[in-house]
Amino acid sequence: MNESQIQIYNSNDGQTEIEVKLEKDTVWLSLSQLTDLFLRDKSVISRHITNIFKEKELDIKSVVAFFATTAADGNTYQVDYYNLDVIISVGYRIKSQRGTQFRIWANNILKEYLIKGYSINEKALRQQNEQLQELQKTIKILSSAVQSKELTTDESKGLLSIISDYSYALDILDQYDYQSLAITDTSGKDIYRISYAEAIDQINLVRKAYGNSELFGREKDESFKSSISTIYQTFDGKDLYPSIEEKAAHLLYFITKNHSFSDCNKRIAAFI
Repeated sequence: MNESQIQIYNSNDGQTEIEVKLEKDTVWLSLSQLTDLFLRDKSVISRHITNIFKEKELDIKSVVAFFATTAADGNTYQVDYYNLDVIISVGYRIKSQRGTQFRIWANNILKEYLIKGYSINEKALRQQNEQLQELQKTIKILSSAVQSKELTTDESKGLLSIISDYSYALDILDQYDYQSLAITDTSGKDIYRISYAEAIDQINLVRKAYGNSELFGREKDESFKSSISTIYQTFDGKDLYPSIEEKAAHLLYFITKNHSFSDCNKRIAAFI
């Protein structure tokens, strides 16, 4: 729970509704919100908080945070917020049943978010493991190549070029999947539309550059032809992928996701 989130707390008696901030695996309330929760004056709540720190019941550095808050006047201020440990301690000191109710609610909310966070992390670890296995396969191929024969300078350069391109493509696709891919410094709208036949001609040129293997750039079905058409799609009269770079990025994505060609390991093996 790294990013700040908001949950709405409603007291059992229906008198209080509070926007509770969730961050750093706990909940946070400002002094003003604490007064609403416990139905006490600010001076009373403030005195209890002061005593909590004075008596060293809690470490102020661990339980207090400063969050930017927009006030009624429209200006943004840095406001002190207190975590669940402080909220519970204040509740005990004023012997408030409302504090007990809030603690039960907060613990349930935190439990839900911890479970959700665990599920997200588990999925991320599984994806990373799949990528690691793919990398291990590639390394095994490279190891076989080094042991089987001595590579010429041109072969070594070509092999390193393929690996570099493969690594870069994986990184770009990973950014795309996590919606973190930033498109910057594009060259503007393209005015030339490449055909399927021209694209195949370019692939054949690359095949020659990387050993002229029959496995390199071999189509599995007609998905590549479909991908070429897809990058020129429009909606409401506007190009969905207006720049050359956006078209190229999405073409790479469609080709990889659709498995239009033999996989990269086969291409590396073919080159070797």
